[in-house]
Amino acid sequence: MKIVVAMDSFKECLTAREACRIVAEALSMTRADVEVLTVPMADGGEGTSEVMMAAGGGEWIAREVTGPLMGMTVEAGFGWFADGRCAVVEMASASGLVKLPSDKRDPMVTTTYGTGELIRAAIEHGAEKVILTVGGSATVDCGIGAAMALGWRFVNREGNDFVIGESKLRDIANIKKPSENIKAEVLVLCDVDNPLCGANGAARVYGPQKGATARMVEELEAGLSNVGELVHDKLGADILNLPRAGAAGGLAAGAVAFMGAQLVSGIEYIMEHCGLAEELATADWVITGEGKFDSQSLSGKVVSGVMKLAKDKQTKVAVIAGQVTISADEQNDCGADAVYGCMGEGISEYEAMAMADRLLGNAAVRFATEELG
Repeated sequence: MKIVVAMDSFKECLTAREACRIVAEALSMTRADVEVLTVPMADGGEGTSEVMMAAGGGEWIAREVTGPLMGMTVEAGFGWFADGRCAVVEMASASGLVKLPSDKRDPMVTTTYGTGELIRAAIEHGAEKVILTVGGSATVDCGIGAAMALGWRFVNREGNDFVIGESKLRDIANIKKPSENIKAEVLVLCDVDNPLCGANGAARVYGPQKGATARMVEELEAGLSNVGELVHDKLGADILNLPRAGAAGGLAAGAVAFMGAQLVSGIEYIMEHCGLAEELATADWVITGEGKFDSQSLSGKVVSGVMKLAKDKQTKVAVIAGQVTISADEQNDCGADAVYGCMGEGISEYEAMAMADRLLGNAAVRFATEELG
């Protein structure tokens, strides 16, 4: 029997590689007769660069850049693949929510400027292709900060330049191109398919998670809409009706408008990069999972991508997650053959995160005991 372990990270607890290792060790301990192969997964969120480097032998290039707030510096960097002259820039390493304490999270002032600095650094390093992963952002700036770091200017009706942390997106009245466009192909790996604006857009769906009040959400919505209309009028690009444009607070939309980027599904790209289809073709089971298995897991995330691929290969799927919040009917409908949660009754989320490695291992043992016969 062959089992492929293709876990995502458990946010703020375990990396994808750690989660895969824990599950694999538990399986091997329980069933020595089973062949276990680990293929760490990501969907364009945190940890994507690590997964891609593990699969493709990349090198980490460290850089100090601006954090989610102007005046804040963070240690970040990019994955470098010399053979393909390709860099993987993970926006969360510079402009991610994990870089801010809860009392500093305010999408009215957070910026993607540091992400733009990373892209510029990667190109200066020799990158001819930049893979930008956009999950986990602290921002809703439509990529204005990143564009400014790459030489774009944004001005109001009085001709004054946009000031990060002070100006509002809705006040931008004109866009001024840099002297030359960036000399690299940009591919954006998205972990959601939300549009830029509207009921399912970047501000209304994800703004509250980043610290936005109800009033802020409406302000951000107006700002994103204004930028989208300006980009259409001035640059001829339609980012308002583009699927996935709302990823990372509209950074995906900004990448299309200001970097000529292409938007793709993060999980589909990573699965192809890691050769998961070939491994599932000869596997009996694939085990996937993440910190929380909920309704969002079923759209554009690692779990949904792995389940879809497994169905095509007629491979059974088990989901092992820190928490399971979808119903049994939803579990059956989504194509999972087995679902295991790590948290037991009486365990708080804080306690579960502190014991994540042990709880995940225990859940993997239960799977092996109950499902493998």
